[in-house]
Amino acid sequence: MYLAHFGLSELPFGITPDTQFIYAGSSHQSALNTLLIAHQSGEGFIKVTGEVGTGKTLLCRRFLSSLDDKTVAAYIPNPMLEPRALLASVAEELGAEPGNDAAFLIKSISRRLLALAAEGRNALVCIDEAQTMPPMTLESLRLLSNLETEKRKLLQIILFGQPELDEKLASPSARQLLQRIVFHHDIAPMPKAELQSYLDHRMQVAGYRGNSLFHPAATRLLHRYSGGTPRLVNVLAHKALIAAYGAGQHQITPAMIKRAATDTQGAKPGRWWWQFAL
Repeated sequence: MYLAHFGLSELPFGITPDTQFIYAGSSHQSALNTLLIAHQSGEGFIKVTGEVGTGKTLLCRRFLSSLDDKTVAAYIPNPMLEPRALLASVAEELGAEPGNDAAFLIKSISRRLLALAAEGRNALVCIDEAQTMPPMTLESLRLLSNLETEKRKLLQIILFGQPELDEKLASPSARQLLQRIVFHHDIAPMPKAELQSYLDHRMQVAGYRGNSLFHPAATRLLHRYSGGTPRLVNVLAHKALIAAYGAGQHQITPAMIKRAATDTQGAKPGRWWWQFAL
């Protein structure tokens, strides 16, 4: 609706994770560095947590896209499965022989991992929304992490989840798994100092070639209403562009941000607002 008005080739603030629009913010870059170092070290369990909308799925895709052909990766986007179903998904993703029995699947995965190790290749499993996993399914992951040679682990497991994942791992039944997590990173909200660059970057990727569309006061207000959560930033920025288009204007003002926030549930000064007040 507003593409031609702003000279855009596509929508700049979609909420679907899109690696084309990756912005290397400080927290995300730090998280990616942690993942790369952990992967190179060959440690078994790695955990990345962050609040809803902070870009965990995009980070996961960014990490997977950085891997070379020496790594065989499995991506499980919905792990709310019983143990056998999760093992079957991992086996399919890694190219192991399928089966209906959990014990058979573990043996099948083990054979596949040994074959990959003999070829000088690595294997890893990235599990998104890990906070939804039932306790018994978490335990099956721990069993998979036991697969190793005398020199190294045969499988790396990376858990991406909301803070509820930490609560789940803090339970006595998960203590063995918790002790095996060697690397951990918590994704922080985007700092106010980075938001202007984030907005300009996404606009430029979408085809915008003018000066910064967002007035500095509008950017500060946008951070206050979003708390620096990228998903909320995108929703509010998109609605502000609609408002500017409707008014026939080519700059986003604080009034447009306020209007967008009024129309968006969850977009109100939250627990971070006093840190980033105007």
